[in-house]
Amino acid sequence: MSLPQIVLIPGLMNDADLWRDQIAGLEDIARPRVADITRGDTLAVLAEMVLATSADTFALAGFSLGGLVAQEIMRRAPERVTHLALLDTTMLPDTPERTAEREALVAQAKKPGRFHGFGRKLARSYLSPDNQSNHVLIDRVRAMTERLGPDVFIRQSRVDRPDSRSSLTRISCPTLVLCGRHDVLTPPSLHEDMARRIPGAELVILEESGHLTPIEEPEKVTAKLRQLLGRTSASGTRTAEAASES
Repeated sequence: MSLPQIVLIPGLMNDADLWRDQIAGLEDIARPRVADITRGDTLAVLAEMVLATSADTFALAGFSLGGLVAQEIMRRAPERVTHLALLDTTMLPDTPERTAEREALVAQAKKPGRFHGFGRKLARSYLSPDNQSNHVLIDRVRAMTERLGPDVFIRQSRVDRPDSRSSLTRISCPTLVLCGRHDVLTPPSLHEDMARRIPGAELVILEESGHLTPIEEPEKVTAKLRQLLGRTSASGTRTAEAASES
């Protein structure tokens, strides 16, 4: 029996390197594929691009902006998703203040000069206090932003961010909602609310992470994804480790 596919969607200014630890930790029970969300400029376009390049049915994990794309996929093709993980993301639209912050960052990105998109201020927002001086992590994130460049930053920053609260109640597949205890961008209280709205969702808060859980606590994220893939869907579908034992 072939292994099930899991589609991993990165966040804003992240590429496949965001998920490298999870790819290595899942490939014995699933077929990980990292989606590209660098080219579209709306959630609708990004979701359709992911759907067009995925298997007929697949597990889905979305981080940050990727979590918004995952929620759009659930609105468009819920029957194709066997398992869902929403990591360090939101179900809420931007406030006017957050919109203004994004536009200020876009204005900075348009200025001439070297773009790396991850300075000290952003590091304080994205990483837990213990990781804000971790240069290995900072360099890893900065390398992703440098590879993608300012055009992708501008395009992704301007992607619409709708109010998704009502659609969460219609999710019926096994679902994991996960974030870092020190995530100031999409805090634990938001994920608690998100998990309450999704029937049967599991809520996990990682105590030593900020916003970047896949690289701050990679082993725990991988372990939780493995557990998710082992859960039986409402339709009785067996996947991942259960399927590999058949």
